[in-house]
Amino acid sequence: MLSVSDLSCSRGDRQLFSGVHLTLKSGCCVHIEGDNGVGKTSLLRIVSGLSPAASGQVEWEGVPIQTSEAFRAARMYLGHQLALKEDLTALENLHYEAAIAGRPLSDANALAALVQLGLKGRAHLPVRVLSQGQKRRAALARLLASRAALWILDEPLVALDLSAQTQVCELLQSHLAAGGMALVTSHQALQLGSAQHTSYRLQA
Repeated sequence: MLSVSDLSCSRGDRQLFSGVHLTLKSGCCVHIEGDNGVGKTSLLRIVSGLSPAASGQVEWEGVPIQTSEAFRAARMYLGHQLALKEDLTALENLHYEAAIAGRPLSDANALAALVQLGLKGRAHLPVRVLSQGQKRRAALARLLASRAALWILDEPLVALDLSAQTQVCELLQSHLAAGGMALVTSHQALQLGSAQHTSYRLQA
């Protein structure tokens, strides 16, 4: 379980948000909504352990995420910046990310993730020659390759056509059905069928 308690965030002398309380359990998705500039990306980065909060606490299974090895193993964050190395192939990028995270990843599993995301025949191409939509698919393949329980996704549907957006929503549904959890920002509606999901509106 992920627990967010009384979280606040400031940038310079401006407070973006305060008093955020969230609980995320197995099989559940929370869709973070809010106007541009209210701090949705900042919230996701704080919950991911990538940025500090002004105040409040984020815990994984009752342990602060700053000291939880289990949280680092369970979390997969995908932000606006796709963090792909342009000179590496899509396949090499998956192996690179897995090596940094200390996760074992076979060629077979990496290729299967890329194929599932619609990159069959493109796994061995340098990322720099891929379209923006294909690059986002390559980044999303990390979710399948990682086997992470907690997906933290910042606008995962950006630069994807309608077919690919539907596929991402289907991946989310499967993840939740298998007991995973997700924290997502998206300007597009998340079509998650019968999956348990709620919205949380972030306000300044």
